[in-house]
Amino acid sequence: MRTIRTWWGQRFIEALESFTDPARLARGRGYANNDRIRSWQRQGGVVSATIRGNINPYYGVYKEPLYKTTIAFQPIDAEQWRRLIPFLGSRAAFISRLLLNEVPDTIEDVFRTLKLNLLPYSHKDLKTDCSCPDYANPCKHIAGLYYFIAAQLDRDPFLLFELRGLERDELQKQLRKTPLGQALAAAIGEQDAGFDSVDSYFTRAKIQPLAARMTPGDFWRGHRRLPENLPTPPATAIPALLVKKGGDFPAFWPYHQSFIAAMEAIYQAIRKREKDW
Repeated sequence: MRTIRTWWGQRFIEALESFTDPARLARGRGYANNDRIRSWQRQGGVVSATIRGNINPYYGVYKEPLYKTTIAFQPIDAEQWRRLIPFLGSRAAFISRLLLNEVPDTIEDVFRTLKLNLLPYSHKDLKTDCSCPDYANPCKHIAGLYYFIAAQLDRDPFLLFELRGLERDELQKQLRKTPLGQALAAAIGEQDAGFDSVDSYFTRAKIQPLAARMTPGDFWRGHRRLPENLPTPPATAIPALLVKKGGDFPAFWPYHQSFIAAMEAIYQAIRKREKDW
């Protein structure tokens, strides 16, 4: 099975687990791949697939079968969508992302405000059917189609809107009619209009005139004189930091005497010799 990567795919499965036997649902994981699902299609809120089954003499199946499996989503009717659009269109955080082909992860809050839900949370939200002899619901093939739909939501979370009765283009069209949607659509249009085609993505070199040739005398004299009294640099807060960084017994030091103590003795001898000179 293809791994479910996005929160929409995960949340779809979690919603199903809230009213479906998780053990029976999990049986479908191995059926949510191209090897098992030979073909599939969506018409409105109905997803149908041809799924390869198993030979099972217990059920009298002696030849590898192909089962017709269907999942129909209960649509949100047009009147409920008309009530939802103004709520979505009045929240900048929602409408801006929806117009940019993104689905906010908190969009369910708007649906709950109107006592609706986008994800399926009960058997009333779904109607399933499979031609296999297993009468339990979900059978492995229905469960496999559930996981397959979750994987499709990974690619396009707007699929859930379409399964609920509103196509992506129509949703965005209705959102653009709201006051906030009109303003955002105009702003997006202005940004899109600002792009021009170019021959190269690299910055082109520009010809600059050469600076006047400078003589060595001009370089050393300069236009300004250096300050006569340069400030004394501050003393090092931790003297011989590089020496002390390795500790008393670094890996290269084979003696029992402290490496730092030995180096301090060498530095003191150097300082004394410089004074004597």
